[in-house]
Amino acid sequence: MIAAFRPVRRNRRRMFHVVLIEPEIPPNTGNIGRLCLATGAHLHLVKPLGFSLADRELKRAGLDYWQDVRVMVWESFADLQAAQPAEARYFFLTTKTECAYWDARFLDGDFLVFGRETRGLPESLLAQHTGRCLTIPMSGSTRSLNLATAVGIVLYEAVRQGR
Repeated sequence: MIAAFRPVRRNRRRMFHVVLIEPEIPPNTGNIGRLCLATGAHLHLVKPLGFSLADRELKRAGLDYWQDVRVMVWESFADLQAAQPAEARYFFLTTKTECAYWDARFLDGDFLVFGRETRGLPESLLAQHTGRCLTIPMSGSTRSLNLATAVGIVLYEAVRQGR
């Protein structure tokens, strides 16, 4: 006989922050907004954006959820950081490190930082935060994953750790 699966439910979810630096593709941002809403995460968009927040494709990907997404738009990553407590923790997702995202221990309030679809995060930002860079391991000749997919993988790992 197979034991029945009983999901573990807790009253309080951890709250995370997803940061997109210079996102370019509206449907990706719309899908990420939906992921943030589903997990209780805050979405932070760092300018310049490759689209308008009124973009039809952005809202289409976010469906009717977009108006409920907690989203903040920042002029720069430095502005975002300056508005946070000094002890805020940031993790930078990149293909340019060997440290897998599943080796990180995520805590309530952590910021998961992702770069633009075509170039990733700026090298200067990665160089400043080498101890906080994480990657999603891939095999074969794959260079990268879709941004919304990458956010979903890492965000749900952070949520899983908080169960």
